[in-house]
Amino acid sequence: MAVGAYGLSFGAAAVTAGLSPVQACALSVLVFTGASQFALVGVLGAGGGAVPAVLGGLLLGARNTLYAVRLADLLGLRGLRRVVAAHLTIDESTAMGTAAPPPLAGLAFWSTGLSVFVLWNAATLLGAVGAGVVDVRALGLDAAVGAAFLGLLALQVRDRTALAVAVAGTLVALVAVPLTPPGVPVLLAALAVLPAVVRR
Repeated sequence: MAVGAYGLSFGAAAVTAGLSPVQACALSVLVFTGASQFALVGVLGAGGGAVPAVLGGLLLGARNTLYAVRLADLLGLRGLRRVVAAHLTIDESTAMGTAAPPPLAGLAFWSTGLSVFVLWNAATLLGAVGAGVVDVRALGLDAAVGAAFLGLLALQVRDRTALAVAVAGTLVALVAVPLTPPGVPVLLAALAVLPAVVRR
């Protein structure tokens, strides 16, 4: 419920950035990866162009491909269930599926993925329709995105290398924010993983 609730913030942000409520809802149903959605509307809302908006969204969404590689062995799905699982492969469902004891991995993945999908899309609709009526910042929902990511990141930072990459990416983004157009800092922050990849 907590993760789905910040769909309110996305719906409102999308409409504020110039999308219609229908477009905001379609983005949530079809893309369904909050970070990519926020990156796209955040760049557009800040006056950035479509290219950095889409690249930022694609870069953030690309991590779900890596999640899918890990989950493919863990869940062992085939056919239509595999297609649905691919769409539900997000930070939260991956974190829960991989953190659960192996016999419960499927239950953790599906219950998290489906509940977040339903609540995220319902909240997006409410946020988009109510964008002109309710101040979502006054409710503090804009902070929920960062808090959710920190919670998920904490589960993944299990060694010094992961911690170093997380800190380096943060520093790169902080330096880049005042110097580059919206959307570019997140692209540059991804470069922080290269030294770890080369070292391995």
